[in-house]
Amino acid sequence: MEPHHSEPASGCPYAPLESMDLEPLLNRDYEARPSLVYERLRAEHGPVAPVDLLGVPVWLVLGYKEAFEVLQNTQAWPKGLENWKARTEGRVPGDWPLAPSLEVNHVLIQDGEGHRALRAAWDTALKPFQDPSHVQAKRLRAVVTECADELISVLADGDGSGLADMSAQFARPLPLMVASHLLGFPNSQGDDALMDMWRVLDAGPDAGPALERLLGALAELGTQKMAEPGDDFPSYLLAAHPELTVDELARELMMLLGMVSDHVGILISNTIVEVIGGDGEARASLSSGILRETMNRVVMNKPPLVNFPPRFPVSDRKLGNYTIAAGDQVWVSIAAAHADPIFAGNVAQSAAVSTRAHLAWGAGPRQCPARELATTVAAVAVSRVFERFSELELALPADQLPWRSSPFMRGLRSMPVHYQLAEAPAGTESYADQASAPTSAAEAAAEAVTSVEGAGRSRSSLWRYLAGLVRGR
Repeated sequence: MEPHHSEPASGCPYAPLESMDLEPLLNRDYEARPSLVYERLRAEHGPVAPVDLLGVPVWLVLGYKEAFEVLQNTQAWPKGLENWKARTEGRVPGDWPLAPSLEVNHVLIQDGEGHRALRAAWDTALKPFQDPSHVQAKRLRAVVTECADELISVLADGDGSGLADMSAQFARPLPLMVASHLLGFPNSQGDDALMDMWRVLDAGPDAGPALERLLGALAELGTQKMAEPGDDFPSYLLAAHPELTVDELARELMMLLGMVSDHVGILISNTIVEVIGGDGEARASLSSGILRETMNRVVMNKPPLVNFPPRFPVSDRKLGNYTIAAGDQVWVSIAAAHADPIFAGNVAQSAAVSTRAHLAWGAGPRQCPARELATTVAAVAVSRVFERFSELELALPADQLPWRSSPFMRGLRSMPVHYQLAEAPAGTESYADQASAPTSAAEAAAEAVTSVEGAGRSRSSLWRYLAGLVRGR
């Protein structure tokens, strides 16, 4: 493609983004091997490429240095949909699939003075769960362990060995169960909301209605927390930012679900694959207690969040081989930036300690506020997997595992494994026994609609889904 454009004073080519011949980003190649798409775009355009994102033209940042510039310089490259020129001029299709998720104006999307106060409140509210010295952080680790044990017991269905899907039956549901604890949902009243979060993240045909139901459930929860604060994230956020309305609080709680759900689930899955599908070094590092180092390599080589939500330059700016017009939509591709030879060529894969210069958690003042929370949940979950299973092997070669891609995330569609449960130490009682968790498919299905006296839960759609997976196996 050789677009015709004028030459501005900077000497960098300029043409309206809408007038360019754009390649669709999300195609079959992207679904199967996104790295090939990134490299083709890099070869044709350099570190920044114009692409079509589900019918809307955007700039995709592929270069590491350019990605760091956009992420770090929040004044020149702010977020906030009010900065998107095409949107303010009414040129965005009303049925654009990404509109619902980007229009929910929470801490990840908005900018300006309001954002600074909100981000400070987020940091304050998350601190008890992220600081290991706080009792809430210690309790969180115990909850992750209990949820992991519960899911493993249901997954195994009383069998000491068998075949399971560690993505659908463990890595995806566990973060949602943990998020229910963080949000302070009474018993398991949040199960339906958690399942709706899945539907929103998957961006399927029912994502719109699911989003409405989810925000409604979170608004109801927020109203409860305003009346009776508890030892949970919504209550801490309200204490740090009392001016939040119920609707504003619901949007922030949805953001927490997003941070803790798919992102953490993908991190768990990718780390398990790294350990059991590697050459033995990953297993050795795990046995040596260097799990977080393994996870750092995972987020560097296979970041769960592949493309960050958009930025919008406040003025025409040179980036890569193009001049980006003020108000154009700019997406930073973390996966492509990590594959940039400028970055990848200087990373020693065999080093004992991998670089922390990757961008998986962002950079600058907009770096992910829940990165420590996400890492802790994933680390505890993965540790528990390898404590509970004496053997865990992929049922498919690692390069044949099916992936699912979206404009934001890339994770495993399924992870079939052959497992062998470790024998419990003599005289110990499993968590399933302690909490009266279901130990067979029939019990799981029955308890999906009844209370479990020991755990105080009412099993709803989340548990029916998990029970169905066991029956289907």
